[in-house]
Amino acid sequence: DWDQTHTPMFHQVEGLVIDKDTHMGHLKGVLLDFISAFFETDQVEAQFRPHHFPFTEPSAEMDVKYERVGQAVKVGSGDKWMEILGCGMVHPNVIRNCGLDPDEYQGFAFGMGVDRLAMLKYGAPDLRDFFNSDARWLAHYGFSPLLQANLATGLS
Repeated sequence: DWDQTHTPMFHQVEGLVIDKDTHMGHLKGVLLDFISAFFETDQVEAQFRPHHFPFTEPSAEMDVKYERVGQAVKVGSGDKWMEILGCGMVHPNVIRNCGLDPDEYQGFAFGMGVDRLAMLKYGAPDLRDFFNSDARWLAHYGFSPLLQANLATGLS
């Protein structure tokens, strides 16, 4: 797909937690804490929808509420939902294939699309603009092509 919310290149960040006491509530809490920190507000409304992924059971997709304001996208209000990640409890066969006893260990995993997160965080109306190599677009959103975010200079 190649439209406002899809690109032909998919960039993803993944997370995995394996522990003896981990459950779906931990997964949900971690993801809700993440979106509050990432979007720098507690006003982000999220929903989890059942889904199927082969390596997790149960599985879900997480959406955040947003609206279009003029040419920008605003998270935390509106009546539209955008999927930002897939997640679930690690399937017992995966845990077993890692040499662990699934009756003793469980875990959760998630994978989130970096491009959509950036689109929502910075209010970009169209993901295709990320790939146009237009320095004016970068400057409009406060990015310098020469500067890279890091822990020393700040990540926001």
